[in-house]
Amino acid sequence: MHKIRTYNSISPKGLSRFPRDLYDVSADCDQPDAILLRSQKLHDEVIPASLLAVARAGAGINNLPVDRYTDNGIVVFNTPGANANAVKELVVGALMMASRNIYGGMNYVQELTHIDDSIQLGKHLEKEKKRFAGVEIRGKTLGVVGLGAIGSMIANLALDLGMEVIGHDPAISVEAAWQLSSNVERIDNLEILLGRADFLTLHVPAIPETHQLVNASVLSLIKPTTKILNFAREEVVCLNAILEALDNGSLAGYVTDFPDPKLLGRENALLMPHIGASTAEAEENCAVMAVSQLMDFLENGNIVNSVNFPSTKLVRRAENRITFSNRNVPKVLGNVLGILADDGLNVIDMVNKSRDEIAYNIVDVEGPLDASLTSKIASVSGVKGVKLF
Repeated sequence: MHKIRTYNSISPKGLSRFPRDLYDVSADCDQPDAILLRSQKLHDEVIPASLLAVARAGAGINNLPVDRYTDNGIVVFNTPGANANAVKELVVGALMMASRNIYGGMNYVQELTHIDDSIQLGKHLEKEKKRFAGVEIRGKTLGVVGLGAIGSMIANLALDLGMEVIGHDPAISVEAAWQLSSNVERIDNLEILLGRADFLTLHVPAIPETHQLVNASVLSLIKPTTKILNFAREEVVCLNAILEALDNGSLAGYVTDFPDPKLLGRENALLMPHIGASTAEAEENCAVMAVSQLMDFLENGNIVNSVNFPSTKLVRRAENRITFSNRNVPKVLGNVLGILADDGLNVIDMVNKSRDEIAYNIVDVEGPLDASLTSKIASVSGVKGVKLF
C-alpha cells in the first residue's frame, strides 16, 4: 500500500485516479511514500524518512526545499504546461487591459450612481469616453522573454491578433521550439528585443539565473511607451527599479499577477491577485498530471517532469525491477552491478541517466529479490536511494 500525504485542496479529478486498494491518500498520512501539494510551503517541515517523491500540482517549485530533497534522494515533480492555457488566456486579457483603459473606464461607470436617467447617462458617457481612449495591439511589437509552454502559446496567439512577435529564450527546449510558430522572430540578444518591444511579457522560471532579470539596466533600454507584463514570478523583476521607472516616465505601465503594497493605488500599475492558474480546468489538469507522474514513479520507477532528477523511463521487461539514485561520480554503477551479479541476478535491461550532480538508474533483472539487497546497494558509496519492485 502506497501512502500519499496531501496538502491544500487537490482536485478530486486527480485524486480519484489513485486506486483505493493500492493507495492510502490523506492529509494526515503518517510516514508517506510521497507528498502531493499545490502551494503549501515545506521549507521548514521535517522530511519523513519514508519519503520518496514530492509532486507539485503546478509549475513553480519555490515553495519546496528542492536542494534538501535532492540530497536525500527524493524526486521532485512539477506539472509544466498543465496550467499553460489558463495563464495564456489571462495574459491576453491583461494585454488588452494594458493597451485600452478598460479597468479605469469600468470603474468610472460604476461611480455614476447619481445619474438615474439612461438617456442622460448615455450622453454623459459619450462626452467623457475620450478620457479612456487607448491604442490597438494590432501592429504593435510583443517581446516574449521565455518561450516555454506558456510563452510559446502567447507568442502564437499574439500573431493571430496581428502583432509582430519577437522572442528570447537561450535555453528553449526542443519541444517548445516545435510548438513555436516560424513567424515568431527569435532574437538571441536580449538588449535588441528590449529596444523594439511595445509590450514585454515575462515567462521565465524563478531561478538564480533569472533573479531580478528586469532591473534598472534593463529598463534603461526600453522605450518610454513600453508596458511590462509579469505573470512569471515576482522575483524576476527588481520592484524598486520598476517603481522608479514608473515614476520618471521611462516605463508606461506594469501589469502583474504578483501585487506588492508599493504598487497599490498607482494608475500605471494593474494588479491581479495571483489568479494565473485559478481555473477549474487548470487545477484539474495539474492534479491529474501530478498524480499520473507519482503513480508511474511509485509503481514502475519512471521519472517524467522532475525538476531535480533526470527524465528516465524504461518499459518493463522483467518481473523484478530495481531503481537507485546516486551522486554522479565514477564506479557507483559498476559496484551496484557487481552486487547484483554476486546475488545471482541477471540484468535483462537497464537505463542510466544523469542530471548535474545526480544520477538515476532503472534495472530490470531475472531472479528473486532478497530484502537484504536494499541495504547492500545502499551501502555503496555515493548511493542516495534504493527501491525494489
